[in-house]
Amino acid sequence: MAYYNIDAQTQTTYDAIVIGSGISGGWAAKELCEKGLKTLVLERGRIVQHVTDYPTMNLDPWDSELRGGLTPEQKKKHYKAIRSGWIGTDTEHFWADDEANPYTEVKPFLWLRGHHMGGRSLLWGKQTYRWSDLDFEANAKEGIGVDWPIRYKDMAPWYTYVEKFAGISGEALGLPQLPDSHFLPPMELNCVEKHVKGRIEGSFPGRHMIIGRVAHLTKPLNGRGQCQYRNRCSRGCPYGAYFSSNAVTLPAAQATGNLTIRPYSIVQSLVYDDTKGKATGVRIIDAETNEDIVFSAKIIFCNASTLSSTQILLNSTSDRFPNGFGNDSGELGHNLMDHTYRVGALGKVEGFEDKYYKGRRPNGIYIPRYWNVDETTRSDKFLRGFGYQGGGYRGGNPANIESFGGEFKDQILKPGPWEFFITGFAECLPYHENQVSLNSEVLDKWGQPTLSIDAEFKENEKALNRQIREDAVEMLEKAGLKDVIGFDKDHPPGYGVHEMGTARMGRDPKTSVLNGFNQVHAAKNVFVTDGSCMTSSSCVNPSLTYMAITARAANHAVSELKKRNI
Repeated sequence: MAYYNIDAQTQTTYDAIVIGSGISGGWAAKELCEKGLKTLVLERGRIVQHVTDYPTMNLDPWDSELRGGLTPEQKKKHYKAIRSGWIGTDTEHFWADDEANPYTEVKPFLWLRGHHMGGRSLLWGKQTYRWSDLDFEANAKEGIGVDWPIRYKDMAPWYTYVEKFAGISGEALGLPQLPDSHFLPPMELNCVEKHVKGRIEGSFPGRHMIIGRVAHLTKPLNGRGQCQYRNRCSRGCPYGAYFSSNAVTLPAAQATGNLTIRPYSIVQSLVYDDTKGKATGVRIIDAETNEDIVFSAKIIFCNASTLSSTQILLNSTSDRFPNGFGNDSGELGHNLMDHTYRVGALGKVEGFEDKYYKGRRPNGIYIPRYWNVDETTRSDKFLRGFGYQGGGYRGGNPANIESFGGEFKDQILKPGPWEFFITGFAECLPYHENQVSLNSEVLDKWGQPTLSIDAEFKENEKALNRQIREDAVEMLEKAGLKDVIGFDKDHPPGYGVHEMGTARMGRDPKTSVLNGFNQVHAAKNVFVTDGSCMTSSSCVNPSLTYMAITARAANHAVSELKKRNI
């Protein structure tokens, strides 16, 4: 990857400032730079160069001390995030330091963060699905929250636009509740997944099981290599096969000559000018020197991630905005959502002992939403719906620990039985009381107020989870699996890592923070296009929608700038 311009210490005025370099921030940088704007990206953490800074990308388990386990010091550093079960020595360097960046859980909430260039785009699961009008119209039809100011027709061309550049593999279904994307060839189901697919679709008309739609290249694209089926994605992909800011959007922005990235830049607040009626810049703290610096720009994109962007906006107070930037409605910080997770079923598949699979496919199966899709699928138990992810695999053959010698070696090399599991992701409704607020009593390493998070899943989400478990068990039993076990790990929000809301879009400034182009209602030169802008949560992974919303907003921003409207 080319060297990034980091001369921001001497230059303080730009056409645009982007806060954050993750999935949405990378897209904002690319779009603004390609449209000719001198753009400063403010990154809270360190620079991570594509390939160069992926130290564990090729390590095998035996190459790491403790076989990938964390040391006591590392566990202390990640004392909250470690609850996810996803942090090992192969990825520890990509997770934020919980001690330096504390937060308060009024109710249990897992906030997983990545403070480095690329953010969680280096860590995400890459599942990418379009929303439909079933999602964009749900609030209005049910009288929940506020109405989205956009519809699928507004987003469809932008979905296509980002898909063609990011590279999405998958297969077309023609389902109205799950619009098809612009696809690269799909990955292949393994033999057991094909078997289960036939059984489920034969027993449950209207239900479909497909390979997941993922931001993984199945053929080369724009100089990036195709997926090698290593399934070491969260360590950083040296082939650029999966979508990350580091491998895809930031290099495109850099190629224009218009990009400056400033690392170790902790955004303290936005600067508002009462006489101009707009933001004029961003105030940061240098994480290494503690120096206060103000950078100026004509437009500002907030892409620090859902809760971090909201934290910045809440901390940006002035005479005009005493309760947080753009918070005339009082909705800033409210309506926090996440998908429910870790509910489903698993079982054993008999037969297929003579078959295995090649490589480690970094993708599983997907069963799209089938409840509350139309009148024939209407449920009186809950609103909205859910989809399943999962897959079939062969585990290891557990050896008798009392064995030894040649017999023991032969035994551990034999694969175990085929197993299959599905876990559901259910939509969370936007509740005003699910909220975050600034906590001035708990400060971070740089003396800044932190967040208190007060959110929970309520009865509708719990009802969806009960249906997820019930349906999962029924489908696997009908598919002929043995020893089927349903599970519900009853986790709080945050484990889905799809936190959304807290600075929602809407039609009315009295009930929302942003308009239909992601502009702050009362300061049109500030755009918020990460997860905080979401008005509802759907039941599918949201990152593709963040990409499309960001590209659309950037196009509008430059158009308005040229017209001198902002």
